[in-house]
Amino acid sequence: MNTQPTLAKEGRTTGNTGEIQPDGTNGLKAGLKNRHLSMIAIGGVIGAGLFVGSGSGIAAAGPAILLSYALVGAMVVFVMRMLGEMAAARPASGSFSAYADQALGRWAGFTIGWLYWFFWVVVLAVEATAGAKILESWIPAVPQWGWALIVMVVLTATNLGSVASYGEFEFWFAGIKVVAIGAFVVIGLLAVFGVLPGSDNPGAGFAHLTDAGGFFPMGAGAILTGVLMVVFSFMGSEIVTLAAGESEDPQRAVTKATNSVIWRIGVFYLGSIFVVLTLLPWNDKSILDKGSYVAALDSIGIPAAGQIMNVIVLTAVLSCLNSGLYTASRMAFSLGQRGDAPRAFARTNKRGVPTAAILSSVVFGFVAVFFNYKWPDTVFAFLLNSSGAVALFVWLVICLTQLRMRGIILREAPEKLVVRMWLFPYLTWATAAMIVFVLGYMVYDGGSNREQVVLSLLVAALVLAIGLVKDRLQKSRAQTELVDTI
Repeated sequence: MNTQPTLAKEGRTTGNTGEIQPDGTNGLKAGLKNRHLSMIAIGGVIGAGLFVGSGSGIAAAGPAILLSYALVGAMVVFVMRMLGEMAAARPASGSFSAYADQALGRWAGFTIGWLYWFFWVVVLAVEATAGAKILESWIPAVPQWGWALIVMVVLTATNLGSVASYGEFEFWFAGIKVVAIGAFVVIGLLAVFGVLPGSDNPGAGFAHLTDAGGFFPMGAGAILTGVLMVVFSFMGSEIVTLAAGESEDPQRAVTKATNSVIWRIGVFYLGSIFVVLTLLPWNDKSILDKGSYVAALDSIGIPAAGQIMNVIVLTAVLSCLNSGLYTASRMAFSLGQRGDAPRAFARTNKRGVPTAAILSSVVFGFVAVFFNYKWPDTVFAFLLNSSGAVALFVWLVICLTQLRMRGIILREAPEKLVVRMWLFPYLTWATAAMIVFVLGYMVYDGGSNREQVVLSLLVAALVLAIGLVKDRLQKSRAQTELVDTI
């Protein structure tokens, strides 16, 4: 029997499997409204990396970077479809970590859960530093480390308040990103076709896609180089499946987010990069010097384009920080519920907020910020590289988990299979193969890409070893207790 409507109105927590269960007073609360979830889903795919890092990708691949974005976008769409299938059937605060626990084993849920937590607390330091640089350029009287501290404290307070305060903050800041990119695409296309009043852009139509060495100026192989440069800017689309557990109707929220991921990636990523490439030749120096979006706005003649983009990037940074802290804390909460983290992480206050899980994530984030200022090229570089490939690990685990979870759901509750992965299991295997190929190409490519994969694999191996030892000790303890009772 489907009990979801009842659970949607109650406070909830996750049991040992991580699934949403009814609870008394000591669980997560359904404080996120549908509008919050909708904006988290839309804004989740728009990271600061889209605004900041796209110029390097364009310089490396030329107009063919569109195919790089399309390939990674398709991969993310498929992964989100798989995750949506599982999350709609079994909403859980730990999302893919809880599902890996059930489908692959405790070792899998433990490993990917802690790696994901590690990834986001490192991201906290990266985004806090990026936001601090922008704020310091506006108000230099406050040092950069001071701004980083202020930003972290404010967002910690937001998350400690209630899940509704997180949702409200994210609603408005994600909304700014969405409106900004939507306006950029519309205004840019008008300028591309020469119908924007007062535009300084020559309005060359689609000519810039081929007039500087063709569509593949760096060769077709540059598409793969572009894939490596853009893949990490897509991380975050899975956040909505973690947040859905604290919404009024998790199944509806997940289904809606999963079904809309195609147009979100199409408009925000492919659409905005397409506009940049049609407004300017791909080899225009301003794309690298100023950043792709600032260069595009300058070509139209929009005054103070740099400052406008700084405001937008700052909102993207704050949004990413806010969601990163939320995501890390909920993963820690789920790990605590399953006995894979200190039990204190699984405790919530009367507002349904996992205080210990939030504070522990913030403390690590503060330490990482300190490392970024004190030893940016050694300790922090290691943290950054050792978490660099986690996004791909997460997506691969989602693929492998969904292969097993489909059968489990069909056996136990087939009526809950309201979202289905297309062409199962062939497309799931193809997506997994694509992810493995990207990881392999990163090793082949060498340099920082190889370092990221190798260090991330070493950290993953360490976490896996801890998980296996912990699991064996728990089984041994359980057997001893059983013998003692007999």
